Amino acid sequence: MNRLKAFIENNVQGWKVLSLFVLTNVVYGLMLAVTIPETMAFANGMKLLDMMPLGYDLEYVIELFSALGVQGRSTYLTCQIPVDMVYPFLFGCSYSLLFGYLLKKLNRLDSLLFYACALPILAGTADYLENIGIIVLLNTYPDVMPIEVQLTMLCSLTKSLTTSLYFILLIMVLIWLGLNLLLKSKKT
Repeated sequence: MNRLKAFIENNVQGWKVLSLFVLTNVVYGLMLAVTIPETMAFANGMKLLDMMPLGYDLEYVIELFSALGVQGRSTYLTCQIPVDMVYPFLFGCSYSLLFGYLLKKLNRLDSLLFYACALPILAGTADYLENIGIIVLLNTYPDVMPIEVQLTMLCSLTKSLTTSLYFILLIMVLIWLGLNLLLKSKKT
């Protein structure tokens, strides 16, 4: 936690946080607008594994990979996954810094809320593990083992849970900051 604290304290300048936030969301936009639709075009309306926050099972994976076909599985592996190997790092850094920046504005960087800065890093780590699992599943298809699916799905659920918790806390901190700003403006 000391390294995270030092990283946050050394990088919570507004321009750094904003630049990284914009870059992160440009990459996310690229995935949403290009690589995910390109891959899903082969999926006959089925969702990709990384787009299923409540999980999936072996039957779903087999059905999805079958629907994708050779070209769809190749697109998943060579278009979507490479971009999604950049995004978790950017997400972890930018959203940790964003939360730290907001805490600094509230003079709460030394509070227990600081631990929420670790949530994006945990989500990013789970996203990497999920991606590795998807790569394994794609490379072993059609001989996919249930344990591979279960481990990958566990990473998907962990990513979803930590991301959801982070955004709930982020919204709460933004409301808190907004109320503080409103109260300060009324006093002046």
